[in-house]
Order: sequence, then structure tokens, then C-alpha cells
Amino acid sequence: CPTCPAAPLTFVMVQQTRVFEGSSVFWGNASLDGRLSHVLDGRNVTQVLPLEPPDAWEQRQKDVATYLSYFSNLVKLFNKERPMDYTQRLCCRLGCRLFPNGTSHSFYEMALNGTAFLSFHVPSATWERRWPGQHQVATFAATELMKYPITTQDLQYFLNTTCVSILQAQSAGTGKLGSRSRTPLVLGLILGTLSLMGMAMGIFLCTGGSC
Repeated sequence: CPTCPAAPLTFVMVQQTRVFEGSSVFWGNASLDGRLSHVLDGRNVTQVLPLEPPDAWEQRQKDVATYLSYFSNLVKLFNKERPMDYTQRLCCRLGCRLFPNGTSHSFYEMALNGTAFLSFHVPSATWERRWPGQHQVATFAATELMKYPITTQDLQYFLNTTCVSILQAQSAGTGKLGSRSRTPLVLGLILGTLSLMGMAMGIFLCTGGSC
């Protein structure tokens, strides 16, 4: 309606991981302004919208497969040390919104077994606990994620710059990333995987022992 503010453009990525008895199962997707843009099924990620050229996208697929393989091996290693006979479900949701007045808002949220676990405060590039009450796994995971540039400054850059550039290109009608941002679109998925590694370490190192 004429009196209602225009809806913002959005880019949202969702990655889910189920861990059980040392095995990891991955799935998820990404959507660009309500249109499916990427699909993650197992260790295979597919680009539905042609946002990156085929040669660049082929390399991104390899990068994703490498990180997911590393995560799976990490979980197997931890499970040998401390076997767990129950399921853990991890979910990452990240993205950005571009409003008609040119302002933007970025976000990154994590959930463990359906409960808010951690969130990333984009302006300060810091991880914050969301689990209700004191939780040693959440504290440990947040501390681990704060140690590395790729899960702090790089993630901040992706959300504030790369993600918003995707929406600016969409708003301009080009539908493709401009030369201003060379960071690959799929870096968001890779960063989600690395963040899950931090949670995995917390879950496996803190369960049944001390961090």
C-alpha cells in the first residue's frame, strides 16, 4: 500500500548440521530476495541463481566440500575420545537486509537443539552467548570463535560488505556481484562451517568433563 514502507531486499543463508555417534549430516539453502539461490545437500552445494561464473563457482564448491570434510573428521575424532549416544542439531542463520533508504542490517544467529545458542554482533565483531543461564559449552565456543580473524573480522566483512553488495547489485538490476567485492559468495557457508567447528569443540570437550 502507498502508506507502507517498502520491504527491504534480503539475502539469507541457513545451514543445518546433525551430529550423531560421530557422523555428521549437512543440509541448508540460501535465498536472495525470496528466490532460492543455493542448496546444500550433504557435502554438495549447488548454485541455483547464476551469481558467480562457472569457473569461480567450481572452486567455491571444492572449498565447501573441503571444509565440510574437515568438520566431519573433527567430529569423528572427538567422538572417539568421548562417545556420545544422543543427537546434536546445530543451525546457523546469517544474512543481511538492504532498506530503500540505503541503510542495511546484517545478522548471524546460532541455535543448538532448537534453542538460541550464540549470536554475532556485527558492528563490534564479537560473539555473544544466547543460551539461557550459564552454559560452559556456549562460553567455550564463544571464546574459541573470538580467537580467529576468519570468525571475527572476516565474518564482519562478509556480512557488512559482501552480503550487502549482493543486494545492491540486485537493487541495481544487474543481479551479479560487482568488482568492488571479490570475496566469494559462498564464504558465508564456509564461515558457518567454521563456526560450527567452534561449537563442536565446545560440545565434545565440555561434555562430561571440564573445558
